[in-house]
Amino acid sequence: MPPLNLIFMGSAEFAVPALDALIAAGHRIRAVYAQPPRPAGRGHKERPCPVHARAMTSGLAVRTPATLKSHQEQHAFAEIDADAAIVAAYGLLLPRSILTATRFGCLNIHASLLPRWRGAAPIQRAIEAGDAETGITIMQMDEGLDTGDMLARQAIPIPPDATGRTLHDALAAIGADMIVETLTAVAAGRTTSKPQPHDGITYAAKIDRDQGRLDWHASAAALARRIRAFDPWPGTWFMAGDERIKVLGATAEPGQGAPGTVLDDALLVACGDGALRLGRLQRPGRGAVDAAAFLRGFPVAKGAVLN
Repeated sequence: MPPLNLIFMGSAEFAVPALDALIAAGHRIRAVYAQPPRPAGRGHKERPCPVHARAMTSGLAVRTPATLKSHQEQHAFAEIDADAAIVAAYGLLLPRSILTATRFGCLNIHASLLPRWRGAAPIQRAIEAGDAETGITIMQMDEGLDTGDMLARQAIPIPPDATGRTLHDALAAIGADMIVETLTAVAAGRTTSKPQPHDGITYAAKIDRDQGRLDWHASAAALARRIRAFDPWPGTWFMAGDERIKVLGATAEPGQGAPGTVLDDALLVACGDGALRLGRLQRPGRGAVDAAAFLRGFPVAKGAVLN
């Protein structure tokens, strides 16, 4: 297949492998759209998002509009005269004029088996819910929230020890391969789009930092899943005295007691159902350590009640 003229629209790290794969496949990336640089780090200096940074190292033209709603931005997009726009973890709404500006429209790489987990955080929500599988859906975008017709779909099992990071990386690699294959099929007229089923729709609500606080009234199994799902961001934590303690690893075990009560001398914490064995922790300004090392520097006695 001859190379296509493409617009790539992405911001988060999830989208970087897809951009790399399209470049490696020989397609011409006429423009990369990414969210604007934002203050980051201790100095609060403006930092480009991962896609923006990768595009610059690849010598690609980058555009970072704060919105695509203006007539000027929509006209500039159409003037590129691309064959298709590839969208992955971009973060901005696409108006109808953008969706229809290219020959093959906008193809989205979504990290779930649609219609399950439409929305902002499908990877984390799948782990948190205890789903047995997830996958990638390549979708022809429309004006709804992840409601477009499906062009390709690939499922993978979710390993019992999967974290937000490991599942993210696996799905990003699969999405990169799939978008190259799907784009080839679309250009050759070999794809048949399928509407999403009406049954099984769920929404992956956006995650904020406060959702990382552990509520001991939840079941131990649910908390263990949340700890894995929110690794590496936003992370999970609890308060012990005045310190905010990050939890980087834990397992659900049998146990009974008032929620938040420490049941033994090795950080087994009673939950609403069962108990949570805290395995790896981190105090503010210090490195992550296992529970035994943590307790040597920060004793937590049996019978203590964690906030």
